[in-house]
Amino acid sequence: MEVVIQEEATGCGIAASAALAGLSYAEAKRRASALGIHASDTSLWSDTEYVRKLLRDCGVSVSPKETPFESWESLPDKALLAIKWRMERGKPFWHWVLFVREGGQEKVLDSKSSLRSNVRQDFGRIKPKWYIEITN
Repeated sequence: MEVVIQEEATGCGIAASAALAGLSYAEAKRRASALGIHASDTSLWSDTEYVRKLLRDCGVSVSPKETPFESWESLPDKALLAIKWRMERGKPFWHWVLFVREGGQEKVLDSKSSLRSNVRQDFGRIKPKWYIEITN
């Protein structure tokens, strides 16, 4: 799986969906827009339903629940992680990243454009709150 870089400051959910579906950011953004999902809507990173809806539209199946993060070893082979989780004015916000285990290697695909490397293995610095398992 390849990382997709978000083209908007708040486009992490769209970029993660694009990576999972094998799409470009532009194609995922077009699909999202057709579903009424826009990166400028803060609900994209404070409510899971928007990403779930986009993933369904792209043919990606996900678990119906969020699972609290316990350890990197206990994660499924593919998962959407909520990192940088925080409360602002009583509303939760987070940054979406992907955890992938393939070929015996574990990595986090982080779409943030300002990172030196978007493929991360600095697990001690990444603090997931919970995850959504990717089931296909």
